[in-house]
Amino acid sequence: MFEFVRRNTKFIAAPLFLLIIAAFVLVGVDGYKGVASSGATVAQVGNVNITQDEWDFAHRNEVDRLRASVPNLDAKLLDSPEARYATLERLVRERVMAAAVRDAHFTTSDARLARELQQNPTIASLRKPDGTLDMDRYRQLAASQGLTPEGFEARVRSDLSLMQIESGMTSTAFASKGLADIALKAFFERREVQIARFGPAEFASKVNPSDAEIEAFYQANIAQFQSPESVNLEYVVLDLEAVKKTVSVSEADLKSYFEQNASRVSAKEERRASHILINAPKDMAIADRQKAKDKAQAILDQARKAPNTFADLAKKNSQDTGSAPNGGDLDFFARGAMVKPFEDAAFAMKKGDISDVVESDFGYHIIKLTDVKTPKPPVFDEVRGGIEAELRVQQAQRKFAEVAEAFTNGVYEQSDSLKPVAERLKLEVKQANNVQRQPTAETKGVLANTKLLEAVFSADSLEKKRNTEAVETGPSQLSAARVVSYSPAAALSLSLVRAQVREQLVASRAQELAKKEGASKLEAWKTSPASASFPAPITVSREANQPVQGLLLDAAMRADPAQLPATVGVDLGRQGYAIVKVNKVLPRTPVAEDIARQERNQYAQWSANAESLAYYAALKERFKVKIKVPAPASSALNEAQ
Repeated sequence: MFEFVRRNTKFIAAPLFLLIIAAFVLVGVDGYKGVASSGATVAQVGNVNITQDEWDFAHRNEVDRLRASVPNLDAKLLDSPEARYATLERLVRERVMAAAVRDAHFTTSDARLARELQQNPTIASLRKPDGTLDMDRYRQLAASQGLTPEGFEARVRSDLSLMQIESGMTSTAFASKGLADIALKAFFERREVQIARFGPAEFASKVNPSDAEIEAFYQANIAQFQSPESVNLEYVVLDLEAVKKTVSVSEADLKSYFEQNASRVSAKEERRASHILINAPKDMAIADRQKAKDKAQAILDQARKAPNTFADLAKKNSQDTGSAPNGGDLDFFARGAMVKPFEDAAFAMKKGDISDVVESDFGYHIIKLTDVKTPKPPVFDEVRGGIEAELRVQQAQRKFAEVAEAFTNGVYEQSDSLKPVAERLKLEVKQANNVQRQPTAETKGVLANTKLLEAVFSADSLEKKRNTEAVETGPSQLSAARVVSYSPAAALSLSLVRAQVREQLVASRAQELAKKEGASKLEAWKTSPASASFPAPITVSREANQPVQGLLLDAAMRADPAQLPATVGVDLGRQGYAIVKVNKVLPRTPVAEDIARQERNQYAQWSANAESLAYYAALKERFKVKIKVPAPASSALNEAQ
């Protein structure tokens, strides 16, 4: 498997050479220079640069992966500065760890690689019945990840080498029971606190800005009061419904299908039965199940001696509370409606028969077949509509791949209009106005698809008004769009947003007043503790479901236990200010041994992670890592409660 490309080098070299020559003819040397252009350097690992292009490419891959796994994930989260910076940090880590592998001269042998690939369940699924690997499917697997088979194997080899570095830290981490218990008791200790809050809402009534102040705030924050960029566009959608409209089914095909599938399209036979159930679930003791079976057998003997008393026996003995009052009657049912042992028995009987004792997951049944409803043979005219609909779907599914290729080529080859491809494939050109880069909650259908919107708002689409590429917007669905007009983001006039501006200004001033009041009280209460006015004390800890979380909990738990009582101020951002007074430390509530054991295991994992992070930090220093892009300032504050 690993030598496949090497063994066929002579056969592959010639076509590759021709492809390269053709590419140079079409693109030109300058084009390749453009491709090779690496862009600005955003980070360095030793002498190796990470460029803006590499960062962008890695982030696109990360976004595609997340969208595939979580389709409803908010696109704003993926495109945020924090998300992009996290991708850069992951890229730097990959380069650092790869450098560590090279520095340590770690390698993965062919035998180790072969063993890993053989154990890989995905690759195992590609094996033929004779045990050999299906090379065509293997190439497809590699290609789905943008790799050749050799590239795929090289990546697996690299991952195995990297695991040697990482496991050397995590697998050797150790935390003794005594150390874990001391740390966990300290981490989960409880503290008695009192919290005084100063919320902006309490100060809003004291803020009454003038017109001049409102206008000044508007001018200083004009970027917050803009209409988003938008486009008016036209778009076409190719899906199975559209293809079905182009499919015609002949009368001969309909009749042929009817004749070949008469039994399938006909109504199903139904049977009516009554039963007596003696409950005996599977988890019942063996001795009790035997007693239930013996009871059922005794009732069966009575029923066979006097078949006409079956209904009375059911009313008296059946433990099926739903059917017993009706003499055990279950009405008509078709195959698939009952549990299999019951169904098999009922459909093997003749009208009037009484079965042997039938065992199911519910217990023991005695069945009497009371009626059989045999369907009449199907009439072509009665089922014609359903057959035609089914054949249209089948033919549309077979035709879709061919039409999809024509659609994809059509929107590309005649990129200045969607009408030609729409006319050729009998599609409707639809219009939409005020379409924004980020779909609103009201946006439905293909115009809520983030990939299509990315294509719509690309530079080529906006500037040159060209068709977007054909984008897969759903299962068996392709869409393409063309921008008719573009409206860039623009500041809204103060007259339109005055109420919004005033609201934000009042909130900002009230927030400042809350913080000022809180800071003033903090100094006064520290100087004169007797003057402090705190609510009743509460107990907090790092256990789950606490009345206080976030910044307030952090402040309470960070107070030095050797200097209690302690009073600290906490800036809560938009939620104002708080003063936390920590009165005393309380021991942790004891936990069961099984929970304590789980916590020790978790502590060992934390210890291993800490060692791994420390090792990574040392590697960053050794390989002189420099990230030249400033980290984004997080605007999110922990929810303070």
